[in-house]
Amino acid sequence: MKRTTTVIVGAGQSGLAMSRELAARGVDHVILERGKVANSWRTERWESLRLLTPNWMNGLPGAMYAGHDRDGYMSVAELIIRFKNYARATNAPVMTETSVLRIAPFLKGYRVQTDQGAIDCECVVVATGAATLASRPGFAADLPGDIAQFTPLDYKRPGDLPPGKILVVGASASGTQIAREIQSSGREVTLAVGEHVRVPRIFRDADILTWMKITGRWSERFDQVEDLDRQRRLPSLQLTGEARGNPLDLNALQDIGIELVGRMVAIRDGAALFSGSLSNVCAAADLKMDRLLNGFDTWATEAGLQPFVDPSYKLPRTRIPTAPRLSIDLVREGFGAVVWATGFRPDHSWIDLPVFDRKGHIQHQGGVVCRGLYVMGLPFLRRRKSTFIDGAGDDARDLTTHLVDSCRQTIAA
Repeated sequence: MKRTTTVIVGAGQSGLAMSRELAARGVDHVILERGKVANSWRTERWESLRLLTPNWMNGLPGAMYAGHDRDGYMSVAELIIRFKNYARATNAPVMTETSVLRIAPFLKGYRVQTDQGAIDCECVVVATGAATLASRPGFAADLPGDIAQFTPLDYKRPGDLPPGKILVVGASASGTQIAREIQSSGREVTLAVGEHVRVPRIFRDADILTWMKITGRWSERFDQVEDLDRQRRLPSLQLTGEARGNPLDLNALQDIGIELVGRMVAIRDGAALFSGSLSNVCAAADLKMDRLLNGFDTWATEAGLQPFVDPSYKLPRTRIPTAPRLSIDLVREGFGAVVWATGFRPDHSWIDLPVFDRKGHIQHQGGVVCRGLYVMGLPFLRRRKSTFIDGAGDDARDLTTHLVDSCRQTIAA
């Protein structure tokens, strides 16, 4: 039986950042990783993916980006190399190819059962992130059997798709990127559009995420916003790792021939059915974008930056097809596959503790679940940027402070 003070589950950005902070505080620990370092980035991303965050946002504690292309967007392959080097440089105690089977209470702490044996500890940090499993609507089971199904976790490249037209369901970052790539490969794509967050890649000559950082929005804390649950459910930004414009904007996607339909609501007798709310959904996204950009304009004026940045401007409204289709007979119209880009969810099924709400979501306050148990990498965990690489370091520092105090209390009890 092994024993350590803290077990970290997951060797992505959150787990590695937490390891570095624990080591700096002298807390002995081990990182358990089901595959290799950065396993999800290695195995569950499509080939062409580039990070949607500029390089200056892709550092980890003690290893900020120091290259010559701060405003560029690195490939996933580059990121994996950086994570490997970081784990080596920080002497991160990673146990690779080790799957966690169960976490349960044991004495004053926890017993972590793995396929390599059990480990007892005072504290556990669940750093497996928010995108372990792909979400599909219940009606996905009604899809005709001869139409293939993919998600962003198993889609790799257009050439792997079967012949025929492609229906991409979901218009956030993953869905719009995949739809654009498939259409650009010469296939016909229809994109089902639900709630989404429209933003430009560049606004007034600066990356939109730069504006979010300098205005403080990126670092807003979980205890400073209204309706935190709503903030945590927001779709991802419609962004991709390209510096010029935003090719994921729905207008740009229509310009290359992608057909827009409303949110997919059902499959009936082989036909995909869509909501008639496309216009309303796009108008809401336009309105929210305007509010965001107006806030940046106000901040620039109040900060006296007007003479130093490009003039403000308004983006064109999202164009809506004259009569968006409400149904498509998938087989008759020659669709070969559906890509369900309908979101992700974490997998905490191996946590054998009463810490979930009635919907199966782990309950936490800024990453603190209960004494000695923590979670990282979830949306708006402690800050708006928590799910991004840039957010891992700040969250790790906060939670390490709490963990160290919690361990002392446990030992003293």
